[in-house]
Amino acid sequence: MTDDKRIEHGIDLETLEGFAEHAAEHPEDVQLGLGASATYEGTCAHSLAKVDSYVLGDETIDRETREYTIPYGGWKEVLEAGGWVGATDRMEPIEAALSALAACINVGITVNAVASGVDVEHLQTRVRTDFDPGVLFSLADLEEAGTVFENTTAEVEIEADGLDPDMIDEWARRAPVYTLVSRNQDVHLTVNTPAEVAGDD
Repeated sequence: MTDDKRIEHGIDLETLEGFAEHAAEHPEDVQLGLGASATYEGTCAHSLAKVDSYVLGDETIDRETREYTIPYGGWKEVLEAGGWVGATDRMEPIEAALSALAACINVGITVNAVASGVDVEHLQTRVRTDFDPGVLFSLADLEEAGTVFENTTAEVEIEADGLDPDMIDEWARRAPVYTLVSRNQDVHLTVNTPAEVAGDD
């Protein structure tokens, strides 16, 4: 008995095609509900972030192996300059967002490449930005928040058969994190105080 599965870049193409067809016919089945939390650790700018359950269609996926934790903080030299005592170097949330953008651009490209029969031999995405912390430290008005990032760039280095730069550009822009950071997103912010939480009981 032979295995006739067509596997490319770790994906069973027949299963992918079936998934895509099902998603096209039943889009409600593939909607995702995603979330994360961050708990302050008692040192200014330090939080422990957690990612765990998510919703797929109408099913909540919740298992211990998805309880990812990430200790966030800042840049040691910047913290020391700002007066942090015993400053340590931790991944800063902006860097995490940039790395997520780079990785998600790779997702957008590779998923569509596999579905289109394009063999990617090499792929690396580099993302950079210039950041002005003035709004963060209340040195500038909140209305200036739209100007704190400048010169944000994403450089895709790719080797693939049948390479079409315009097609790669389109696939990169299909990445969900690209959409999240490049377009206006409404974040509905709710602030809960102890009195309000107690009143909910």
